[in-house]
Amino acid sequence: MKNISIFLFVFLISVVKSQTVSDYKYVVIPAEFNDFKDNKAYGLGNLLEKSLKAKKYTVLPATKNEWPPDALMNPCGILNAELLNDKSMFRNKLILQFKDCSNKVIFTEKGNSMIKEFEPGFQDALKQTLVKIPVSNTTTIVKKVAETTSTEPIKKQLQGSKEAILQTSNAVRYSNGTLTVQKIQIDNNQFILVDGNSSVPFATFKSTTKEGVFRVKLGSGESTIGYYENANIVIEMPKANGDYAKEVFVAK
Repeated sequence: MKNISIFLFVFLISVVKSQTVSDYKYVVIPAEFNDFKDNKAYGLGNLLEKSLKAKKYTVLPATKNEWPPDALMNPCGILNAELLNDKSMFRNKLILQFKDCSNKVIFTEKGNSMIKEFEPGFQDALKQTLVKIPVSNTTTIVKKVAETTSTEPIKKQLQGSKEAILQTSNAVRYSNGTLTVQKIQIDNNQFILVDGNSSVPFATFKSTTKEGVFRVKLGSGESTIGYYENANIVIEMPKANGDYAKEVFVAK
């Protein structure tokens, strides 16, 4: 039982830390790439957008007032596309990158073309990078963990594994009076709250630009915010009517 619990604990951390391009639904393509001021003439933005849509991504404009509500609520669920001019004397070369909300590059691919003319040459180079982009899989971390632990033997062992999970780390326990969770620090910018009775994180916290305030992804898939208050963890829990309720988890 303890081995299964440790496996689950490690898997949760690895899933949170190892997101790939295919884990995202939304991609922002800037109106103009810094390295390609003549982007519209080259048609690189249109070519990238067409390819991403074919691979089931939703392309967002640079202006946020045109974003859907779920994208506005969860900016860390959005990738930012960038094209870098890697041109050499005899080849048109570029680099396609995707960055997450912390400006971390999670995908990079180089393309080059023997075509000397700029427009067809850069388009040819971009096409080479596009084949490396995986199809979007908007399955959430919750679903991934659930599928991984869906076999009957593991399910049965997880039912009584709460204490074993809590013993895998020196993390602090918190309680809202009815639910006890454990805070597990993933890295300097994110942590999760784990309920030992469940095979998925109760909530995933990611840092914002304001100290002590976090973007929160609930196990239900909903997005909200959380923050520290008097050493306690507070989550603004969404309600059915669109309002929010203050849920306070006190350190034990």
